[in-house]
Amino acid sequence: MSTARGAGGAEAPPDLEFFWDPVCPFAWITSRWVEKVVAQTGYSVDWRFISLRILNKHRDYATEFPAGYEQGHTAGLRMLRVAAKVRAEMGRDVMGPLYDAMGQHYWEMPKGSGLRDRIGTAEHTAEALATAGLPTDFAATVDDESWDAEIEAETELALSRTGRDVGTPIITFEPPDGLSFFGPVISRVPSDEQAVPLWNAVIELARFPGFAELKRSLREAPQLNVLGTVTEAPEMEDWEAGSRKAHKPS
Repeated sequence: MSTARGAGGAEAPPDLEFFWDPVCPFAWITSRWVEKVVAQTGYSVDWRFISLRILNKHRDYATEFPAGYEQGHTAGLRMLRVAAKVRAEMGRDVMGPLYDAMGQHYWEMPKGSGLRDRIGTAEHTAEALATAGLPTDFAATVDDESWDAEIEAETELALSRTGRDVGTPIITFEPPDGLSFFGPVISRVPSDEQAVPLWNAVIELARFPGFAELKRSLREAPQLNVLGTVTEAPEMEDWEAGSRKAHKPS
């Protein structure tokens, strides 16, 4: 039996809160997984904000990060300003389509498409807005710092649920009082057949009161077009065989 529950009535709280930054590759990959789960289970998702630039505002980018990270994190904050204004004026239901469009215009673009210097600009953000079917004049909000307080408040809300030694995405299951966790961090999007079983495995583990952390630093690069790292995914049969082998008693 699936552990997923239905979305409930129109006034019911969402099943998930997903805190995202548009420049985080792992948030994007996990969000594509969540969308597959949503399509098969009827989950409802509230797409909320977490800013890597705000999360790291007290750190020295020149000495603590590789070159280009400050530019990238700042671009994410600029795009979240636009998302915050769109949400305020057009409602929460358009956040999923807007995030999807922002991802299409960065992560799904081919490598070498010259996006590093354009991401977070008003011109680039307007293209994503158009794809989402939203007014492109919202793009001017990339420079409006008045939205930063709201974005920071949501960032702090997410961190209050997990602790501060995390990144993006952060997911709350059955908010506001359900379990919250950083990730799951995955390097490739599961297939349609893999999506729900993998999701249910994560939820089952996270629901155990004593569960603290499961982590490894050895992993493949994020499988994304813009990075030029996409390789062939294993077939469902190979994945299931590996799962059975992992659970084979000694």
